Amino acid sequence: MSLHSLEQYLGVINQVLTLEDLYALKQKYFGKQSELTQAIRQLSELCAEERKEKGEKIHHLKKMILEALGKKEEELKEYALNQKLLQERVDVTLPCAPVRKGFLHPISEVLWDAVEIFQQMGFSWVDGPEVETNFYNFDALNVTEGHPARAEQDTFYLPYGVLRTQTSPVQIRSMEKMSPALKIISPGRVYRSDHDQTHTPMFHQIEGLVVSKEANMAELKGVLQVFLEKFFSKSVSLRFRPSFFPFTEPSCEVDIGYRKEDENIILEGDSHWLEILGCGMVHQQILTRCNICPQTYQGYAFGMGVERLTMLRYGIQDIRELYKNHQTWLSNLSLGYSLKSLSIS
Repeated sequence: MSLHSLEQYLGVINQVLTLEDLYALKQKYFGKQSELTQAIRQLSELCAEERKEKGEKIHHLKKMILEALGKKEEELKEYALNQKLLQERVDVTLPCAPVRKGFLHPISEVLWDAVEIFQQMGFSWVDGPEVETNFYNFDALNVTEGHPARAEQDTFYLPYGVLRTQTSPVQIRSMEKMSPALKIISPGRVYRSDHDQTHTPMFHQIEGLVVSKEANMAELKGVLQVFLEKFFSKSVSLRFRPSFFPFTEPSCEVDIGYRKEDENIILEGDSHWLEILGCGMVHQQILTRCNICPQTYQGYAFGMGVERLTMLRYGIQDIRELYKNHQTWLSNLSLGYSLKSLSIS
């Protein structure tokens, strides 16, 4: 069998443009039916002298072809890599897409703002369990058996306790464990079986308690006035109405003055009033129950719903919107946009 010259083989190799074609050519040159393989097999038919001469030529030819194939393979791989890098090239001078920053949920934002204001006023944050005993949730607060607040339609009862209906149990535990001079707030989740436009089964409260020898109703009114004006960043009108709570005596409900503008509530003036929180002087029976002498120490307490504060700050009409996970709507609230220009879909 006659073989092509080395130049012919090299010429074909140099014309290959892809790795796939190169591998196919390699199989053609060195496969079982290739010219070189057939020539090697036929060497056995030759005499010793001729076999030696032709064998050296075939070996040299095979070596040169393999070197040419290897060199061509490196060239094609380098070319393929350069093409890939060119296609995947990134212009690092282009401006990058803005990074989306996380934000606090409006309820969390309001809660933290309120806590910060109270801490600036000297209050300390105290926490407690959300699953309470009947004693701490009701009995210790003068909510006796048969009181409407203990009805099953208003309270989530568990086999081993109750989901707290207010954060007041934290105040009882604090008075039991701490010295009589107290100035604490107890923010947290509370639970009541209620679900409508202004109520949810789970909501957040901030309750405050001050126990000292000088605590009085005038100081309580001043604390609430200062807090609400700092929270809403404006002067507000407050009205204290006599009320009844089992754990305070005397007790008050606090209304905030507002005016209406296109169905929106504007916290100005006193043409209309909206209930915002409850407060009062701690009942002497509760002080005695916590081993605090009511002849020496007095206390006042207050409690407010964080959701109510959130609704007033942002002009929200339906409390349930806060829990619908409408991200665009929630993020706009956290950025401080007015709901007058926001739509809920």
